[in-house]
Amino acid sequence: MDFKNTIYYKIGRASELSGRDRFWYRSLEILPGFLTWGTILAMFLIPFFFPYFGSIFIILFDLYWLLKIFYFSIYLYQNWRKTKHNMELDWQERLVHFKYDHLYHLILLPFYNESKEVVEKSLESLSFVRYDKRKMIVVLASEEKAGDDAREIVEKMKGRFTDTFGNFLVTVHPKNIPGEMSGKGSNIAYAVEEVRKNIIDQNHIPYENIIVSAFDIDTVCLPDYFNCLTWNFLTAENPYRSSFQPVPLYNNNLWDTHAFSRISSTSNTLFQMMQQERPEQLETFSSHSMSFKALYEIGYWQKNMVSEDSRIFWNALLAYNGDYKVIPMAYPISMDANLAPSFWQTVKSIYKQQRRWSWGVENVPYVIFGFIKNKMMPLKKKIIFTYVLLDGFWTRSMGSIIILLSGWLILWLGGKGFNSTILSYNLPIITGNLMKITMVGLILSAIVSFGFLPPHPKALGFKQKIIFCLQWLFIPFLVIIFGSIPSIDAQTRLMFGKYMGFWVTPKHRK
Repeated sequence: MDFKNTIYYKIGRASELSGRDRFWYRSLEILPGFLTWGTILAMFLIPFFFPYFGSIFIILFDLYWLLKIFYFSIYLYQNWRKTKHNMELDWQERLVHFKYDHLYHLILLPFYNESKEVVEKSLESLSFVRYDKRKMIVVLASEEKAGDDAREIVEKMKGRFTDTFGNFLVTVHPKNIPGEMSGKGSNIAYAVEEVRKNIIDQNHIPYENIIVSAFDIDTVCLPDYFNCLTWNFLTAENPYRSSFQPVPLYNNNLWDTHAFSRISSTSNTLFQMMQQERPEQLETFSSHSMSFKALYEIGYWQKNMVSEDSRIFWNALLAYNGDYKVIPMAYPISMDANLAPSFWQTVKSIYKQQRRWSWGVENVPYVIFGFIKNKMMPLKKKIIFTYVLLDGFWTRSMGSIIILLSGWLILWLGGKGFNSTILSYNLPIITGNLMKITMVGLILSAIVSFGFLPPHPKALGFKQKIIFCLQWLFIPFLVIIFGSIPSIDAQTRLMFGKYMGFWVTPKHRK
């Protein structure tokens, strides 16, 4: 079955279907929230009715969490060493024995209302790369609705960078197109088609000779980034059935933002590094790359949903009946950590960003429904990816809450009979000792994060350095405030059909 030609391929939500298909898709939209809220309800009911069973479960769950932290720490350490090693390599030298002058890099930079400084820094980083810039097609993908300030920035960028690259194109995504959701996906899908018509086809460039990089507008590349990407493309087993994922760092403004913002951003980096050591579970995130041939065949990014960066992977996986994967590059790019003009605006911005990332839960119904409809994809892959998706979103929303609260709930709700038992006495001691051991993982995370810090500003005082070291002590609380709660928020919205639109994270610079 050619799945990409079915009505299910570019579904954004249940309301786009009818009849039985709509019922089942809607049921799958409810599933993640049902699992999460079912767990929350069980956290209160089980201690009250079955405190012994609940205590054993908590001990086993804490032990499971401890083992998970240990093997995640191993993955993190491996990717840390690999990434540091790759940053020290001369990737241009590694390409000497390859033929690659036929390859073009198409870089998409979706732009809405960001400042001139943000846009200019990203384009400058592209102008400094060591790849042949005559083979680079750079697209500043603007929005019609952005207004006069954005148009003024676009004109300045055109004046400065038009002659820097082989092609520099500005596109203007029209507003209020029926069937589209305003956001990054619809913008870059429009932009890449404009490039195809006006540059690629007119210059008769073969589609298989183009590597597309969909970047966020604040993405800053290291000089060897495109040499590293080219090497990974040329050495891939099947580059036309692969996406290429760098490690996202948030170093552009790391020293300017607040401690909780640094923790939030760095935690995401560490998670992505661990995922790079599990490529069978890796999906595309934020800035990523893929062959234009594959991108054209699967119909570009979806225009009717929020999580276009991860959905493009699931689109490809279903379109090619499971014959698609993400190749980890173990090489960094840099973006902005969340920063707003004031402290509370930054708190609000981080929460909204984390909720938008958690809205990736909209992939759960799409993927499972697609697995049901696609009869040609191997059953084993369907089962593995279904488990990975559900486990990932459930763990993000409930893992930390269970660790921090369940043991105390059992003591509070277990009753006098349970609280007089030896198990009740030993429960906080056992769980406390298990959690102390997991601190090893937290220490390793802090050490790894120090390895990727940008240079210290001269004005950074001793007090700020101490704060940077001590900020990791707050992670158990921040992971609930900026991890579990926005994740539950997103799942609950999906469960009740309160669909989210695309929210653009403000890019503030001091």
